[in-house]
Parts: sequence; structure tokens; C-alpha cells
Amino acid sequence: MNQHYGSQEDVKEIKKKIRETIWKLMEEKNIARFPRPVYGRIPNFIGAEEAAKRLAKTSIWRKSLVIKSNPDSPQQPVRYLALLHGKKIVMATPKLRSGFLILDPAHIPVSKYRYASTIKGAFKYGRLLKLKEIPQIDLIITGCVAVDLWGGRLGKGGGFAELEYAILRTIGVVDETIYVVTTVHDVQVINSKIPIEKHDLTVDIIFTPTRSIYINPRPPKPEKIYWELLENREELLHVLNELKKVIKERK
Repeated sequence: MNQHYGSQEDVKEIKKKIRETIWKLMEEKNIARFPRPVYGRIPNFIGAEEAAKRLAKTSIWRKSLVIKSNPDSPQQPVRYLALLHGKKIVMATPKLRSGFLILDPAHIPVSKYRYASTIKGAFKYGRLLKLKEIPQIDLIITGCVAVDLWGGRLGKGGGFAELEYAILRTIGVVDETIYVVTTVHDVQVINSKIPIEKHDLTVDIIFTPTRSIYINPRPPKPEKIYWELLENREELLHVLNELKKVIKERK
């Protein structure tokens, strides 16, 4: 699925322009929700609950006992429904500063499910995990700034969705059969192809407030972690050092 757009600088510029277009559109149309402005974020949007309900009606959702979710605001309704439906959530902490945590609805009062599905609530009611403690994942929820009809996606530019996926793939709790899905507003679905690089995470199903879009064929996923892309990322030292220890122990 790698596409040719010239130099890496060209690819970065194209991605930057797509992000800025979507952020601007969402602000101008006033379909963005708190936190605002949405520039530099995975944008929260009006209709996030409807998109989450569409996902929750699928057989893939019903069969999934453990879901992995990003921590961003637009996917809070997904996390809430997961707890409500008895699913455990493995949530990446913001910018992976604290690695991953787990939310188990059996250990959270039902009246606190909504709060527990927020970032602050997840830290209160969740438990931080060591990488070796992460259970097998049945479904991955990711946030997007933009997504195309071929499964290409753009996050906010930090590469965290890619790194989270690569870590989970490396420790063996995720493989290529696991679906990666997203919930976005309809305006975030674009008709032109997003340039995809070797490390980029793609999506298999897109849920908007009005549509469920199944990508066929399912786009390939990155098979491993690309260490050369993580040089000089000092903020990731904690989780990457832990990952290296896990890899070393398995040899």
C-alpha cells in the first residue's frame, strides 16, 4: 500500500495540509466539540455518540472481550459503551507517558462508567500495566484527524497510534487479523488517498454518525516496530526501554 509522492518532505507536507484542512473545516462548520480549538488534536465532534453506537451494533464488537483504545475525547463514547457492555479496555495513556492502563468494568461502579471512560477517570479507576501484563486484544479503536476510503489515516502527527500498535504487535497481543476501527465525523472522511508510509497504521472500518464504511480489501498493517524512526524521542524512553527488556527476555 506504499504510495509514491516524491520525497519524505513532500509526504509530510501533504499530510500537514490535509490535517490543517480538516481542523479548519471542523472549526468553521462548528461541528467540533470541547476541547477546542481542535488544531493539533484528534478532534472531538458532534455525533461522536452516534458513531460509537454504529460500532457497537456490529458482530465484531459483540465478539470482542478486550478492546484497545486511544485516550482522546472523540472516542470517550466508545470507551463508555465498552464498559457498559462488559468489555475490558486497554487504554494507551496520553503520549504513552505512563504506557498502558486497563479498565475492568467488574471493578468499577456502574455509576462511574462514564467518568471512568474519560482520561482523568481512567487514571482513577484503571490500573497501569506492565507490557508483560497486557492481555490479548480483540479489537483496536483509534482516533483520526482524517481517514480515506482505502483505509489510510492521519493522526495528529506524533506517531503514537503507530507506536502503540507496533508495541502490541511486538509483544504478541495483536496480529494482522485484529480489526482496527475508527469513529470520525463525516467531514473527516476524504475522497483522495492519504500517503501511506511503511510505519503508518491503517483502518479496516470507519464509523461516522451516518455511515459504516468497510474497507475492502482490508489494508495491510505495519508488521513491526521501526526503531530508526524513534531516535531522539526522549519522552518515549520509559516505554521503549521496557519493550527492549521484554524482547531481550524472550530471546
